[in-house]
Amino acid sequence: MAAANKRTFQVLYVENDSRQAETFTAAFGNLVTISVKADPQEALRYLEANHLIDLVIFNDQLDSQLFFRKIQSKVYLQELQVILISTQSEIDLKNRPFGDHVIDIFPPDYSIENLRTRLSYLVKKRDYEQSVGHPNKGAPIWMPVGKRVFDLAVSVTVLLFLSPLLIIVAILIKLDSKGPIFYSSKRVGTGYKIFDMYKFRTMRTDADKMLSSMASKNMYNKETARVGLSDGRCDVCRANQTACQRPLFLDDKQVCEKLYQQQKREKAMFMKFKEDPRVTRLGKFLRNTSIDELPQLFNILKGDMSFVGNRPLPPYEAEKLTASGYARRFAAPAGLTGLWQVTKRGTRKVSDQERIQLDILYAKTYSLRTDLIILLKTVKAVWQKENV
Repeated sequence: MAAANKRTFQVLYVENDSRQAETFTAAFGNLVTISVKADPQEALRYLEANHLIDLVIFNDQLDSQLFFRKIQSKVYLQELQVILISTQSEIDLKNRPFGDHVIDIFPPDYSIENLRTRLSYLVKKRDYEQSVGHPNKGAPIWMPVGKRVFDLAVSVTVLLFLSPLLIIVAILIKLDSKGPIFYSSKRVGTGYKIFDMYKFRTMRTDADKMLSSMASKNMYNKETARVGLSDGRCDVCRANQTACQRPLFLDDKQVCEKLYQQQKREKAMFMKFKEDPRVTRLGKFLRNTSIDELPQLFNILKGDMSFVGNRPLPPYEAEKLTASGYARRFAAPAGLTGLWQVTKRGTRKVSDQERIQLDILYAKTYSLRTDLIILLKTVKAVWQKENV
């Protein structure tokens, strides 16, 4: 009965280009229910009449400032999520009017595969929240009182004690390389809560641009043989000497569905590198001693994280862990250190599945005693030289 009553995921697509709207509907109509409106005023009237919209995808050329000001004035639209289609890749989503609603930005020539991944994550997240009786935003997962009191007391004490060190490190970072002292990035923590996680900057300012060229160096890559040759056919089609029998079209390019699915299975869920070339000279020392993690004491003070828990993940990694078995890891507090760090940290042989299982084990068994043991082990592990 629950499956029969499940409401489909509703998307409002605000776009005045009919060809773009047709392309979007053809690509994603089998995943979500799509309503298309050609201008912001029409979209606002539709939202007023239909409170069941789960997501708005908005063309930024259609006066987004007006649109966001209007939805901010409506109490019943305070939780509305928006994906912006924009040529402005440098928009600061923390600032108004975007900060309260925009969860992602895609360029006008977006990859259908990438947007499908994002939509699939949002659909699964909404379905998971409904299956456990959560409202749209999800009920909070409360941290045990004893754990929170411990975090507050220790974080305040450590911050006061280490304040001279923090000041010295900040000065050295400024002298070592160009760029800001601190680095903040979006992370997914307890109950899929998204927050800004702080670190001392240890990388070059163009580190994100270098990431795509470094995929082959990822420590979590799976050592599996690549199938298919340069002609894009799978082994079955080549053996039968036929053209591709399972064509799939992505971004107007034909690929073999069998090869595409296998490549997706082989893609690692996490990213970590040995001897990362993006790291600065001072950054290597800060990472080896874990001094770069010290600003996360402010995250602990705010309640975003705990001293011990599962590491909060970037959104692109969290999107891959929405299956019910994997999602269990998000039931535990997000942590500065955790079970994975003290058992597998810095080893080449760790797999993404091992890491997930350690996170799930912690979520099922964590206690004050467990946390104290992990903290003691962290003191030993933190000084090892790993260059990752």
